[in-house]
Amino acid sequence: MKPEKNAVALILGGSSGMGLETAKRLRAQGLNIVLVARDRAKLQQAKASLAESGIGRVETLAADLTEEAQIEGLIATLDAEPRHIAYLVNAAGTFKPLPFLEHAKADYDAYADLNRGLFFLTQAVTRNMKRHGGGAIVNIGSMWAKQAIKATPSSAYSMAKAGLHSLTQHLAMELAEHGIRVNAVSPAVVVTPIYGSFIEPDKIEETLAGFDGFHPLGRVGRAEDIASVAAFLLSEQAAWVTGAVWDADGGVMAGRN
Repeated sequence: MKPEKNAVALILGGSSGMGLETAKRLRAQGLNIVLVARDRAKLQQAKASLAESGIGRVETLAADLTEEAQIEGLIATLDAEPRHIAYLVNAAGTFKPLPFLEHAKADYDAYADLNRGLFFLTQAVTRNMKRHGGGAIVNIGSMWAKQAIKATPSSAYSMAKAGLHSLTQHLAMELAEHGIRVNAVSPAVVVTPIYGSFIEPDKIEETLAGFDGFHPLGRVGRAEDIASVAAFLLSEQAAWVTGAVWDADGGVMAGRN
C-alpha cells in the first residue's frame, strides 16, 4: 500500500516520548501528522517541535483516551474529514509499578480503560483504511507483557500490554485481506516521560541509568530507538511483515546480564 500525497499518520499518545519521536520520522517523509493526547499544552509543544522536521501538516486533537465520551467525540472528528488515515501508532500509555496485593480498582482501570479506548479508536481507523485501500498500524507494547520483573511489579500494566500484543496478531489476521498490516513493538526500559508517574521528572534519566546493565547491550533505550523500529514497520520496507511483536529491548528477551 502506497498512500496518496494527502495521507495522514495518526499518533495516539503523540505529545511526547515514543509517539512524538515516531511522528518526527513520519513527518520527515512528508506525511501529514495528527497528534492525539490529553494535555493541550504538551500537544502545542509537540507541534512546535515538529515545525522544522518536515513538510507535512501537523494537527493536534486533545482527548482523554480513557473517557468514553471523549473517544466518541474523537471518532466523530476523525470521521468528519474525508482523509485517508494511512498510518496509526498506538503509543498512548501509563505506567506505575505496584505490587499485585496493593492494586485498587482505580489502578486496574487506568490500564483497562486505556485499552478500551485504543480498541475502539483502532476500529474506527481501520474502517477508514479499508475504505481507502489499506494502511499500517503499529502498537507500542512492552517487554513486561512477556517477562515478569520482580523489581518492577506490574501485573495490571502487563495484563493490558499482553492484550495489546494479542490484539496485534488477531487484527493482522482479520485485516490482511483489506490491505492493512498490524505489528507491535515490545520495548524494555526506555527513557521517556511515562516514568514521571512515580519518578521526579528531572530524576528519570539518573534513575533509569541504574537499569543499563539489565540490558545485554549495556544501556537503556531511547525513544528514538523505538521510533526507528515503528517507522520501519509502517514503511513499505516492511510490506511483508504483519502480526509481528517485535522485540526492541537491548537484548533483554534473549538473556539478561
